[in-house]
Formats: sequence, structure tokens, C-alpha cells
Amino acid sequence: MFSLLLIVIYLSFISLGLPDSLLGAAWPSMQPLLGVPVSYAGWLSMIISCGTVISSLLSDKLLRRFGTGLVVSCSVLLTAIALFGYSISSHYGMLCLFAIPYGLGAGAVDAALNHYVALHYASRHMSWLHCFWGVGCALSPYIMSFYLHRNTDWQGGYRAISVLQLGLTVMLFLSLPLWKKQIAETESGEKRSAKPIRKLLRQHGAVQALLTFFSYCALESTAGLWASSFLVQSRGITAETAARFASLFYIGITAGRFLSGFIADRFGDRRMIRFGLCGITSGVFLILLPLPQILTLTGLIVIGFGCAPVYPCMIHATPAVFGREASQQMIGLQMAFAYIGTTLMPPLFGFIADRAGLGMLPLFLAFFLVLMALLTEQMYQTKRN
Repeated sequence: MFSLLLIVIYLSFISLGLPDSLLGAAWPSMQPLLGVPVSYAGWLSMIISCGTVISSLLSDKLLRRFGTGLVVSCSVLLTAIALFGYSISSHYGMLCLFAIPYGLGAGAVDAALNHYVALHYASRHMSWLHCFWGVGCALSPYIMSFYLHRNTDWQGGYRAISVLQLGLTVMLFLSLPLWKKQIAETESGEKRSAKPIRKLLRQHGAVQALLTFFSYCALESTAGLWASSFLVQSRGITAETAARFASLFYIGITAGRFLSGFIADRFGDRRMIRFGLCGITSGVFLILLPLPQILTLTGLIVIGFGCAPVYPCMIHATPAVFGREASQQMIGLQMAFAYIGTTLMPPLFGFIADRAGLGMLPLFLAFFLVLMALLTEQMYQTKRN
């Protein structure tokens, strides 16, 4: 039963990654057919992100009332409905409407699964599970490209992903007894009352933890969005080469999380976070300094490898740092701050780049890197005191 539930959770993480990269892959074909400006993709992304923030903040109440299994099952069903809605949409307004359940479902799944795994499984599983999220992110553009090459049928791509999500929804509802049994065996039916958020934020290290999640996602999302443009305009690298190596940034994250799983339990979450920050530092220096092109390109991959252990280990450390009772609420807040960082910081860098140039990217990343290093060390220091 235990191992079967773990398989269900791994598949759920693939499901979590499937929709995340779909809009970016489909938008070049969607935009001319919808007759809207290119920039309108940003508004869809904003609506989805707002939904994820809201559902992350509500996740604690939902999980306490309905349990992890039911919340995850209903949330994946919500994303399946939203993706199917995209597949039948012919107007931009319809996309905006279906973006609401799209975001609400994704945020609840993220917070629920991350909390459950942090509470019940070893650190290596958190790294491997987030690696599976990367698999989902990498898989959906290939599915979309298959349909686009047939008849520029972006609706078919969304329909295919929605069918996959619907199949996973059926599997999740069938697996509900496994979730209940696992909770009964590990928690013995223990009930925990929610703390007011104001009191939760007064815990030592809480603010530092939330800002660390904000900073990490600001760094990762900004690097992922702007790396290719930086390589072309600031380093004189061809667009094709830049695009290939920019995609290797995400491959570096996925491969790094797979490898991190083998050593995470041995070194512990705090050391793994430090290793990751050191890796990011090395990569930032490689893209900052006027080095040969191959070293600059390698720097992106190194940043990806450095990012790999940071996010999963920060989540897994939450019950140990803040206690099991507060961990559910804390992870919901952490997910909300993570999505805020992902939503706001890439556009902010775009604003900066318009005025100071794309060459500011390494310094922008370095700012959040230093902030993360200071915040994590301060968080652990306050917990010791």
C-alpha cells in the first residue's frame, strides 16, 4: 500500500508539471488565430498565478477539512476541466475564464503534495518528485508540438493534456483509501488546530523562510525567461544556440534533482541548500565575467544544477524547522510567496532591461542569490536560538 501510494504521488507530480509549460509552447500559434497582441499571454499567466496564490493560501483550511487525497483529486479534476476548456476556446475571453480554475487547481495540488511528502517521506523523495515535475514540464511541449505540426491544432494539444489529467483524476479518486490508511498509520488520527497567520509569522525564522521562497522563484523564473535573450543581445551568441542552451537550464534542474535524491538523506536539507547556492554562485560568475562563449553557456547549466536541490530541500525542511503542527500552514504560505516571486520578478527585470540593458541579468540573479544565502542562514540561526 505504502509503495503504491508513492507511485500515485510521483504520477501526480508529473501531472503538476504538464500544464506549466503548455501556454508558452502553444502561444505563438494561438496568438495570431485569436487576433490579440503577443503581450496578452502575460495576462493569462497573471490570472493563472493569482489563482495559484489564492488556492495556496486556502490550502491549509481545505486540507484540514477534506484531507490530502480528496483535495489533490478534486484539484487535478479542476485543472483537467480548465485544460479541456482551453481546447474548446475560440476567443481570448474564454481563455481568461478557464484560467481561473486552471490556477486554483494547480496551487492546491502543489501545496497539498509538498506538505504530504515533507511530512511522510525522506528528503530523497522530495528531490525525485520535483524531478518528475520537470519531466511533466518537458513532456507537454512535445505533445503540443505534435499537434501543431499536424494542422496548427493547438486545441488538440490542450485536449490531449486534459485527457491525461482526467485519467490521473480517476486514478486519484480510486486511490483515496491509500491516503486514509497512510494517515491512520503515521498520525493515528491526530487533529491539529490552525494558528492565526499573524501568530505563525511571529515564529522565529518564518519571515525569512517566506522571503527565501520568493527569492528562489524570482531567480529561477527570471533566469528561465530571459536567459536566451541575454545570451543573444549581451554575449553575441546566435539565437539557435542560445535557445538550445537556455532549455538546458531546465534540464539541469531536472537532472540535478534526480542526482540530488541519491545524496539528500546523507547530507541533510541544510547542507544540500548550501551546495545548491554554491552551484548557483559558480554559474552566475560564469555568465557575469567576460569569458569564452562556451563557459558562458555552461554557466546556465551550472545555475540549473545549483537550483536543483534548493526548492525541494527548503520544503522538506519545513516540518523540522517549524514543527509538524505548523508545517501545513507554512508550506501553503511558502507556495504563495513562491508564486508571487514567479509572477512579479520576471516582468520587473524586463522593465529594468528596457532601461539598463539585458547585461544586468547576472547582477539581478546575484541580488536574489545573496538574499537567499543571508535569509536561509538567518532562519537556521534563529531556530537554534
